[in-house]
Amino acid sequence: MSSSDDTILNRALNTLRMEGDAIHRLATLLDNSFVDVIKLIINTEGRVVLTGVGKSADVGRKIVATLNSTGSPALFVHAGDAVHGDLGIIQLGDVVLCLSKSGRSPEVMALVPLLKQHGHPIIGVTGASDSPLAKQSDHVLIAGIDAEACPYDLAPTTSTAVQMALGDAIAMCLMEIRGFKAEDFAKFHPGGALGKKLTVTLEDLFDKDRTPQVNLESSLQEVLMSMTEGRYGATVVIQHEKIVGIITDGDLRRALEKGSTSIASEMMSKNPLIKSQKELAANAATTMQDLGISQVIVTTEDNEYLGLVHLHDLVKEGVTSNK
Repeated sequence: MSSSDDTILNRALNTLRMEGDAIHRLATLLDNSFVDVIKLIINTEGRVVLTGVGKSADVGRKIVATLNSTGSPALFVHAGDAVHGDLGIIQLGDVVLCLSKSGRSPEVMALVPLLKQHGHPIIGVTGASDSPLAKQSDHVLIAGIDAEACPYDLAPTTSTAVQMALGDAIAMCLMEIRGFKAEDFAKFHPGGALGKKLTVTLEDLFDKDRTPQVNLESSLQEVLMSMTEGRYGATVVIQHEKIVGIITDGDLRRALEKGSTSIASEMMSKNPLIKSQKELAANAATTMQDLGISQVIVTTEDNEYLGLVHLHDLVKEGVTSNK
């Protein structure tokens, strides 16, 4: 059965609005109960264990991934598996966060008394404040909704969005309290585009055997030769071992248009972008993007010229800007 374009867009917009409104409502209802949960987790000697069944289990796995990547040790155990032999994975000192929209999931409720017997603090996340889970938990976070975005109010949509948003809020609070920084984040994400953004420096990219340079009195021919040999579309102007400018393809074209091509000093830009070799490549890429330029001069901490990095080098390495 086909649907009109308007029908499709309306369904999509309605879904996003319902989920957005539910998350906004959740934000207005947060109180000291949430603060108590954060303090409990911060002060625990163990891990945060997430459990649930169905779609709540899927949300739990995502929250665990976020917690682990932001400095809070966490693991997921399916409530059904826990009551059938996997309870031993939960160790002394662990805090258990139980996810259940209804607060009545049989597997979760079968697990709760066992957790209490072992002395684990229980955080219940449920949409029903009068549910068995809410009543038996040490701490309760209400993640209630008016209705699912599903037109039949059946498929978990709005409820899982709210659960996930609440999990993100918990992770971000813990991250801030622990003083978790970007460099810490890099330790847990060494691979992929994110890892490169947090670990690759300009030192990893410049070619020490290609350091095109001229001086203030260099002729047009010398400038052209340096730019051609360097293959960066630019050459650095150095006088008395100090960087005083850069000549790019654009600078050369503008000089030719003005007829000012006698010596390098007439062609150069006097304020080139200069970065330390220890600078994160992603930060340099962001600055280059903001300035609309294609080259960055790389130096030592003492401003000694080491080489050039072109925008193409960043793209080739898979490094993107922070924007």
